[in-house]
Amino acid sequence: MNKVPTGYWFGPLARFLGPAYLRNAFTKGTVKEIDFLVNALALESGQEVLDVGCGPGRHALELARRGIRVFGVDASEDFVRLARDAAAAEGLDVAFEVLDVRMLDLQERFDAVICLCQGGFGLLGGRDEIDVFGRIVRAAVPGGGIAVSAFHAPFALRHLEQGETFDAATGVLHERATLRDADGEEREFDLWTTCFTTREIELLAAGAGLRGVAVHGVAPGRYRAAPPDLDAPEILLLARRGARERLPR
Repeated sequence: MNKVPTGYWFGPLARFLGPAYLRNAFTKGTVKEIDFLVNALALESGQEVLDVGCGPGRHALELARRGIRVFGVDASEDFVRLARDAAAAEGLDVAFEVLDVRMLDLQERFDAVICLCQGGFGLLGGRDEIDVFGRIVRAAVPGGGIAVSAFHAPFALRHLEQGETFDAATGVLHERATLRDADGEEREFDLWTTCFTTREIELLAAGAGLRGVAVHGVAPGRYRAAPPDLDAPEILLLARRGARERLPR
């Protein structure tokens, strides 16, 4: 397995893809995903939500269309630029900032925090996930909602394709993918996605003092309340922040 870079390896990929990122099939279920989360987290118009690893802003923008105030952060300047342009074009009340999730330090500010589609949390190479998870939780007010999705390790192993490798020590899946930009140019990139078991996610939640924890087996565009199984490519944690004194640092 190729060694995972220590820096922000996703940047060149985001720069190359630009708006073509939103042509991928996994981005087409945004409305259904937000429908589920609004109901599951009891989100209401006027509340404030933090979108961690927001990418081009598809979830943040959909929440803003429903009257929810959103702050999106992402390490990619290119994706943040796309998100800002899209928000301005629709006149939506949503702000975006360039920020590496490892530097997230927003204490008790939001009614809910979401981190979806491997947004930051799944791109850390098996190194900083515990710390970043704590940062995500601390950004919510006590009792605030938490929604974090992650790639599902049992699915990754069951469907491991030729050329892909899985590091059992870190849970990182490596693949070499050919991507196409908005002009049709193709280029190969290395991808490193950290995968998790349901138990690992539950232990992270317990360590952060979360309550009302539920972990569902989901797929892009198919968020639902269902137990994880071997055919679920992602797992989705839903919970609420508990007592602040139990949060890891």
